[in-house]
Amino acid sequence: MPHVDIKCFPRDLSEAQKTALANDIAEVIVRHLSSKDSAVSVALNTVAPDNWKAQVWDTDIAPHIDTLIKKPGYSM
Repeated sequence: MPHVDIKCFPRDLSEAQKTALANDIAEVIVRHLSSKDSAVSVALNTVAPDNWKAQVWDTDIAPHIDTLIKKPGYSM
């Protein structure tokens, strides 16, 4: 039951663009993890730039930096 939680700065995406993004991500998950498409869920959560450090960096990135499969090219 893979779940992908995307956090990003606010973007002006239409519902069609959000659906296309989720479908593309699900396709990659299905291919690499041999999951069923019906088992994949994708969330898109926007975070204001001023809140990124507190809401994302300090909670999701920095504490897990050593185990991230892909590390960011920035630090805070």
